[in-house]
Amino acid sequence: MTEKQGVVLYGPPASGKDTVTAALSDLDSKYAQFARLKVGTGKSAGYRMGTAEQLHELEAAGRLVYANSRYDNTYVIDAPGLDAAFEAGVPVVHLGQVDGVQALVDGYPASWSVVLLWCPREVTEQRSAGRGDSDTAARLAAWDATREDLDAHPDMVWDLTVDTTMSGPQDAARLIARLLAQRAEAATA
Repeated sequence: MTEKQGVVLYGPPASGKDTVTAALSDLDSKYAQFARLKVGTGKSAGYRMGTAEQLHELEAAGRLVYANSRYDNTYVIDAPGLDAAFEAGVPVVHLGQVDGVQALVDGYPASWSVVLLWCPREVTEQRSAGRGDSDTAARLAAWDATREDLDAHPDMVWDLTVDTTMSGPQDAARLIARLLAQRAEAATA
């Protein structure tokens, strides 16, 4: 039996996580963004909206893999959600915290390919404003937090690093797909 493969895209806001995920899905429909459970308000597209009670139940059952709070919401990676995502194909999990990457890789058994997507702060600002975000200042604060997070974890190892100002989304998607194919080949060798 082949080991389950998943992708983690780590990076600051507007580094291209959504765009690269869309390019991966265009390349092969087996790739799909993991819809985190979101407890709070605001944008619901791309999330499974949940309640504080659901969050407590997951935690009590030991099925909460990682949770973080940002933009006055709580974002959850849960084992039942990952189980369903792996049944459907190759989940692409978006994260902006190294602790979240480590919690996922250590807390949910699969072959995770961990990809750092990066762009400079001014590019995050331009992209955020260009897509009409009403909270660009909060996204820049999150960019700063992501930079501090990286600096605090100099030992973090990335399977692939992509500067999204230098590589387009289709190129990044091809690099990620090639990485997964190489890892699957090495696992069967």
